[in-house]
Amino acid sequence: MAQNFRRYTSNAVGTGATAVYTANSYDAIVGISLSNILSTAITVSCYIYNGSANIYLVKDAPIPTGGSLQVLDGGAKFVVQALDVLKVQSSDAASCDVWVSAVDEISS
Repeated sequence: MAQNFRRYTSNAVGTGATAVYTANSYDAIVGISLSNILSTAITVSCYIYNGSANIYLVKDAPIPTGGSLQVLDGGAKFVVQALDVLKVQSSDAASCDVWVSAVDEISS
């Protein structure tokens, strides 16, 4: 069975929670990169809203000037199901670029 690799991005995420990715089936998130695009340090939160609660992957994690945070490292992956929403929020306006890599429809 062929795998459906997808990428999702969001530029200049700020203080309001931004929905970067919404699962449409049983999917696997295989990478999340959060990059500071400001000339000052920021903090970021990344979480999955599962329809009733926010499940934090990182909360108020610091990212220095010019730095990035790999939310998934060491080969970790997250399995999500239909309508789970990956959201990102930053401490500063227009301060964080986001890149998400996922595998769509890992099972039926």
